[in-house]
Parts: sequence; C-alpha cells; structure tokens
Amino acid sequence: MSSRNVTVLDYGSGNIRSAVRALEHVGANVTLSSKSSDVLEADGLLVPGVGAFAAVMQGLKEVDALRMIGRRVAGGRPVMGICVGLQVLFDEGVEHGVRTPGMGSGPASWNASTPRWCRTWAGIPSSRRKAPAFAGIEDERFYFVHSYGVQKWDFDVTQPAMRAPQVTWAEHGSRFVAAVENGALTATQFHPEKSGDAGAALLENWLKTLG
Repeated sequence: MSSRNVTVLDYGSGNIRSAVRALEHVGANVTLSSKSSDVLEADGLLVPGVGAFAAVMQGLKEVDALRMIGRRVAGGRPVMGICVGLQVLFDEGVEHGVRTPGMGSGPASWNASTPRWCRTWAGIPSSRRKAPAFAGIEDERFYFVHSYGVQKWDFDVTQPAMRAPQVTWAEHGSRFVAAVENGALTATQFHPEKSGDAGAALLENWLKTLG
C-alpha cells in the first residue's frame, strides 16, 4: 500500500502530537494543519479531541472546521474522529447541565454520563465483530480516558437504501458508544494513538480505506 496523505486537524486539541506520531508510525504522510487546502485535499482527515465538549466545538469553529468536515463527509472523503472528536459529531453535548450544539453529523444526541475513567476494554459486541476498523483486532484492548460518552442512539433509517451505521458499544459503569463507522466517517471514543499495537493496527485499517 502506497503512503496516504493524512491531515491532522490543528485547532488547539491537546493530543495532536501523539496522533501525528502514531499515523507516521503506520506509514502515513502527515500534515498538521487547519488550512482549507490541506484539510479538503488530504486522502484522510483526523480530528483529535481532548477536553470539554464546548471548548472543542469553539476551537473547531475558530478554524472553520465545521464547514470543512461537513464538505468532506458529504463528498465521501474519509474523516476519523477521536475521543471528543467523536462526541462533537453528534447533535449536542451536555456537560454539568449545559447543552452545547454539536456538528449534527451523527444520528443521535449525546448525553452526559457519570464519570468513568477506563484504561482498557476487551469486550466483543456483535456489532464490533464485523466492523472494518476492528478487522484482525477483535480481541484487543484499547485506551479509554474520558468522563462523558455517547449513551443514546436514535438512528432511524427513513430511506430503504440507507445503511445503518456500524456501532460498537463498551461498558464501564454504564453502556456507551466506543466506535462508529458510517460511510466515510469513522470515530472512536478510545485513543488509538495511545493503544499500542492494537491502536496502530486500527489506524492501519483506516488507512486502507483511503483509496
């Protein structure tokens, strides 16, 4: 497989450098940028996320990322979100009783949960067994570190031709979404860039989808 050009979106998120290093480790040509041409023309776009939902949304707005991510998704151009980078793809976030609109690229609302600090997860839900991102790594553990998560999924297929997203669930105190694959969009609540060989394999699986 020839090297793929991946842009890691630079909007102030705290885990940018580790994401860049992880992608370079699996052979991607990585650009750290929020420049429109870099974001829109890359084979793949990775949207990292660390911190509060509202702060991440504000950072994305400041670099016009909502428009650029929307254009990529609408055009079938691959996008991967990590941690809060998954959460902001949904309709809204709720933290400490404060509601913040999200991107609305996910078919569910995002609800606050009780705090859960989880380092690894090894469950194999039925949805995960066939999910392309987990091919060959179905039994592996991944690094989670978060206090909130997507707990509600209200996907309603209104068109017969639409395919429902592949959703992988995990549980730590309560059930929450661990990953979503929906056409050009892939997102994980866990951090593949901090998940050792398993995370590297997942990123390699994603690179294979970039064409």
